[in-house]
Amino acid sequence: MKQLIPVLFLLLIFTPKITAASNIEEMVNDIEAKVIKWRHHLHQHPELSNREFETAKYITKHLKSLGLEVQTGVAITGVVAVLDSGKPGPVIALRADIDGLPVLEQNDLPWKSTQRGELEGNDVPVMHACGHDTHVAMLMGAAEILVKIKNQLKGKVKFIFQPAEEGAPRGEKGGAELMIAEGVLKNPAVDVIFGLHISSDTDVGKIRYKEGGTMAAVDPFKIVIKGKQAHGAYPWLSVDPITTAAQIIMSLQTIVSREIKLIDEAAVVTIGSIHGGNRSNIIPSEVELVGTIRTLNKAARDHMYEALPRKVKGIADSMRAEVEVTLPLDYSYPITYNDPALTEKMVPTLIRSAGADNVIYSKPVTGAEDFSFFQEKIPGLYMWIGGKPLDVPADQAPAHHTPEFLC
Repeated sequence: MKQLIPVLFLLLIFTPKITAASNIEEMVNDIEAKVIKWRHHLHQHPELSNREFETAKYITKHLKSLGLEVQTGVAITGVVAVLDSGKPGPVIALRADIDGLPVLEQNDLPWKSTQRGELEGNDVPVMHACGHDTHVAMLMGAAEILVKIKNQLKGKVKFIFQPAEEGAPRGEKGGAELMIAEGVLKNPAVDVIFGLHISSDTDVGKIRYKEGGTMAAVDPFKIVIKGKQAHGAYPWLSVDPITTAAQIIMSLQTIVSREIKLIDEAAVVTIGSIHGGNRSNIIPSEVELVGTIRTLNKAARDHMYEALPRKVKGIADSMRAEVEVTLPLDYSYPITYNDPALTEKMVPTLIRSAGADNVIYSKPVTGAEDFSFFQEKIPGLYMWIGGKPLDVPADQAPAHHTPEFLC
């Protein structure tokens, strides 16, 4: 659990004349067994997004035992605590996500999850298949140590335990966006925020970071193509939405390959769902496509919003079909954007805590994080903390969101 050290130093950089690094490491070593115990408990008792009631109670009990001011029920199940040093200074937030996933665990562990939950009316298995149990345990440990050195701090620390990072259930709101709407960045007003994620393919002890766009914006979309139904033997009597859909799918890739400046950042357009027709000999009247856009800078994102409807409408017109485009569809995440000035200021701290050889400048990823909603409001830094055992090759490490994940 040495991953605690970077979290602490991200805070301590703001407080000169702080406890020596060796003392911090001693405190981390002393609390390590407790953090592991917390993590095992959380792993064994995961809960789905917006249903993290017992998890919230577990966190709250610990924070109150530290004498912290605690607020519960934020964004349904979120927990927020404030550590006030009593001295002037910045308000710095640390965030950990707390929800599990509908995944059936296949690890043989004493603390294996056998939990079940309800998702959209269905009974499903629940597992911490992304490492949020580790995030919570680390932040609980960081809170305990920071309380111990309260007299050496300046300003305030806000601990944010956020529900529903994996997405609220259909028809509900949740996660970082709802926390912000309910005022989590106010009273006291937060100046900067830090977040992290355990990484199953990065060696334990290493930290990966990047300034600017580090994780992609997410913009789901739906395209409904309306044509004219006809017998499959007489296609000239139809306005064929299936062939129109095929042309649209292929053409959307040219936005990325021919219109986006890919030497700056990557972009992705993926169609993940196609629905239309029910027989081999009937050309249907309608086809529905559902997909996602991933971008890493604002210029590319803005261009996608202009180009996708343009491409779709142009092809539909050429095929005599009608088309409806919904973009974004049901939710949308901004770019996880690490403030360049804040990142530059923090890198020496990362090096100081993990060692120069263990701090890695990383390429961005086209996955997404709703931590990005915090970064839209205030400067933030999000980084990856290694969780892979040294004796496991990176290409054999179980991936996030899989039944074998263990990190």
